[in-house]
Amino acid sequence: MSEKSLNLNLRVWRQKDAAAPGEFVTYKLDNVSPDSSFLEMLDLLNEQLIDNGAEPVAFDHDCREGICGMCSLTINGIPHGKGSMITTCQLHMRKFEDGETITIEPFRAQPFPVMRDLVVDREPLDKIIQAGGFIDQRIGSAQDANALPISKEIADKAMDAAACIGCGACVAACPNASAMLFTGAKMSQLNLLPQGQPERYKRAINMVGAMDANGFGNCTNIGECEAACPKGISLDFIAMMNRDYAVAKVKRFFSGAA
Repeated sequence: MSEKSLNLNLRVWRQKDAAAPGEFVTYKLDNVSPDSSFLEMLDLLNEQLIDNGAEPVAFDHDCREGICGMCSLTINGIPHGKGSMITTCQLHMRKFEDGETITIEPFRAQPFPVMRDLVVDREPLDKIIQAGGFIDQRIGSAQDANALPISKEIADKAMDAAACIGCGACVAACPNASAMLFTGAKMSQLNLLPQGQPERYKRAINMVGAMDANGFGNCTNIGECEAACPKGISLDFIAMMNRDYAVAKVKRFFSGAA
């Protein structure tokens, strides 16, 4: 026997474009299946709006499998909504009560300007990756599998860091709009491996510099970023980043570089 359908009140942030002022608009949506995902619920809302001749709500999405990190919504004040280690597309409507009012807004952070409705520009995260996300390795035929042995402990840590999907929830959850968890993960996934050693300290300088240049705040160890992360990225990666950055600055000082 299926669960009873939900009748919901939705407070949705509507904003025509980046230059226009925005406001919350309330919509009533009935007969929502508890088994539907949050994005499927928004699809139903947009179908209702289109049928009534109104503009649908713009929101980001792609894989709808918790992989791409596109579904950047703040739901009742929580990035990706209530529930641990899930993205918005993995949030199901059974988590909500019949008759509940749900407030839906874009990620709120100065480096993420709202482009339209629930869509924000997260290009600053890409700029951080571009600043240091590469390695120098020869091209050509692949090396033998065991030519460059890596301990399981290091490989596991690098994989944990690489699990970051760049959704930006850590930035939205942080009172300082800090991107240090994201930057620490993206830096560590390369710096932990032998292949990442040639650019390790240059990478630390460049990625932290890009993070600061794009207006992200500093970390004050509140821990909201780790709590909001849908992939459970650990604060340990911020500590790794800070150590690499400190060593990089010392090396640069003694090398006489500016």
